[in-house]
Amino acid sequence: MSDHSAYEEFRSNVRRLAEQKVLPHAAAYDRDMRFPEESLAAFKGLDLVALAFRENVGGQEGDVLAQSIVLEELGRVCATSSLTLMVIWAGLVPIDKYGSEPLREEVIRPAVEGDVVASICLTEPAGGSDLFGLKTRAERRGDEWVLNGQKRWITNATRSDWYTVLVRTGEKSLSLFAVHKDDPGLSFGRREEKMGIKGSPTADVVFEDCCIPGHRLIGEEGKGYAYISESLTWTRVLIAAQALGIAQGALDQALKYTGERHQFGEPISRFQMIRGKIADMATQIEAGRSILYRAASAIDAGEADARSLASMAKLFCSDTAMATTIDALQLHGGSGYVSDFPIERMMRDAKITQIYEGVNEIQRLIIAKQVYAKAEQAA
Repeated sequence: MSDHSAYEEFRSNVRRLAEQKVLPHAAAYDRDMRFPEESLAAFKGLDLVALAFRENVGGQEGDVLAQSIVLEELGRVCATSSLTLMVIWAGLVPIDKYGSEPLREEVIRPAVEGDVVASICLTEPAGGSDLFGLKTRAERRGDEWVLNGQKRWITNATRSDWYTVLVRTGEKSLSLFAVHKDDPGLSFGRREEKMGIKGSPTADVVFEDCCIPGHRLIGEEGKGYAYISESLTWTRVLIAAQALGIAQGALDQALKYTGERHQFGEPISRFQMIRGKIADMATQIEAGRSILYRAASAIDAGEADARSLASMAKLFCSDTAMATTIDALQLHGGSGYVSDFPIERMMRDAKITQIYEGVNEIQRLIIAKQVYAKAEQAA
């Protein structure tokens, strides 16, 4: 996409799909802890899964800004559906970028049709942000690799067809592998009962002498950390987009409720304190949108500041999502505290955006490191 009008037309199409095909099921996904199958089917209407992949494997090669718009509009009505698509991209794009031709043919070409679900497996029981501390290992045995270990908090686990797994292949060497759901030695822990995004299954993924073919190594052996570091810059922007969508959805709900709710003979939207709160929410969301789109553009352009900008976007948009949903729920009064209104679900969904893909405390460290480095260069 090359101009503003094209992005806005694209946004309108995604919003229409979200409101017509995703929104009607959002409450049920949460209430029943049910995977968003209807949303996955709806994504095919605009080839949304294909958006993140290159044209030479059948994808649309959409830029990060277009991807962000999609996740923002889905997050506005259903955080679970937004997360589901984001994690499919997160799991499969490294295969598209670094995998061998046979692996791309095996995994990516079927995926662009929209029926393949994927997971990205990084975190382990003993740690999350310290990737070099991971203990899951892969050993070469003839023409195969054998994986042993356990991954934790894995989104789409039990439902995914493919699992992109970061493992140790040497004392100081990390590598990426693609594991299929039917590979021998792959199993799952119990499904977690979570505070929010309940329609998205989360569970441990366990590898016990899990044998996979040699060509399932993604890219070069020992390059896994570099691949994931690059990927995290991108996915943090996608999480920011999901969070911004949740915030926008919360503001939409607050506007609707305060316009309809009457006290003292007039809608409460006329009250100055209500208007002040709405103004603050709208301002924070618009500021977050500016940071988000700046970070997306930086990734697309390959700018040196992309990593810190991505962390800024993730930090600011997720904090905005949490603050906005809390304020929007407060404006609902007692009605916000019951599940009859979507704002209660939105507040629960917002919290995870401050935690996954690197907790916000880690994002602050990344940002500060870059700020100090630039100051030293300027001195």
